[in-house]
Order: sequence, then structure tokens, then C-alpha cells
Amino acid sequence: MAELIQALLPNMVNKVPELIKCFWQTLHMMALTAFFAFSIGIVLGVIMTITRKGDILENIPLWTVLDKIINLFRSIPFIILIALLIPVTRAIVGTAIGVKGSIVPLVFGTAPFFTRQMENALAEIDRGAIEAAQSMGASPLGIIFRVYLKESIPGIIRGCTITFVSMVGLTAMAGAVGGGGLGDFAIRYGYQRFQTDITIITVIILVLIVTIIQSLGDLFSKKSLH
Repeated sequence: MAELIQALLPNMVNKVPELIKCFWQTLHMMALTAFFAFSIGIVLGVIMTITRKGDILENIPLWTVLDKIINLFRSIPFIILIALLIPVTRAIVGTAIGVKGSIVPLVFGTAPFFTRQMENALAEIDRGAIEAAQSMGASPLGIIFRVYLKESIPGIIRGCTITFVSMVGLTAMAGAVGGGGLGDFAIRYGYQRFQTDITIITVIILVLIVTIIQSLGDLFSKKSLH
């Protein structure tokens, strides 16, 4: 069995410890990015929803400014965004490389995407429920938490799932500029040194991560409907 593994994965055998380290780096990047990006996305998504035309706190100038900023960051390819934010990244975390240096561009790349997911989830709320809450004297804050956020939980979970899946790709892309994690591992060995078995193993791990995320997202979404 050992000989078969050696034959099929000649380059991978001696790099298992580094693979494990890079795997945890990827999870670390995803966890920190999710915490900051989801926090920002939820707040911005709610603001974008309640300030749009005809909603409970209509504010067209504020909505327009936020909409343009979100569209701006969403339109910049992530690999370019990483380079563009190097001065900002260095100012915030002190470095623009490694796992630490990847968090800032990952947050900037993920937060606008999740904001749109939040908008879509909140847009599914029946206007009748909002009007009913208003007629009962509910405050804007009460409507946000008891109607918008509470009633859109399935949609929010779907948005989180889609964003997590997208985040896997972004963390791998960050490896192209020395961002650490599985992407960096695959590029350094699989691409630059032509060690195909390392590329294949890395792809399999990334596919498994995406499959687990999607399965958990579907499960939680179904449970939230009952």
C-alpha cells in the first residue's frame, strides 16, 4: 500500500505536514473573513434595504452612495483588488503577505458580495408583514429584527452558503500573491514546480470543503423552514 501511494503521489508523501498546515491556514482565513465580512454585510444589507425608495427609513442619497460603493468593489477582479489594497493592508495589519495580509482584501472582496446576498434575502419579505407591523406601532428597529431578519432567515442562510463557497475560491486565489493556505501550496508546488499530484490533492480538498459547506447550508436552510 505504501508503495502504491509513493507511486501515485511521489511529491505529496513528504509534504503532508505542510499540507495540513496550509489546510488550517485556509480555514483560519475563512473564519476571520466570515466574521468581519458577514458583520459588515448584514449591517449594510439592512441599511440598503430600509433606505431604498418606499421603505421604512427611505433615504435615497444614502442608498445611492452605498449602492455605488458596493458596485465599485464588486466590479474589481479580486486579484487586482489585492494589489490595489496593499497600502491599506499594510497600514491595518502591518504586512501584505501571508495569512495575516490576506484578511483585509478578503473582507473587502467578500463584504460587498454578501451585502447583495442580504439585500436579496430581505427583498423576499412580504410587504404585507411590514405594513402590518407598522400598523401595530412597531418601531423601525422592531421591524428590522422581528420582521426583516426573523422572516428572512432561510434566505440569509442561503446567502451565507453562497458566500462561503465563493470565499473558498478567493482564499485559493490569494495564494497567487503569497497569501498562504491551500492556494499558495498548490501554486508553489503544483504550478511552479510542475508537481501535478499536489495540484490534484489540493483540488480534491477544496472540492470537499465546498461540498461540506453546501450540504450544511442546505440542511440549515431546510430546518429553518420548519
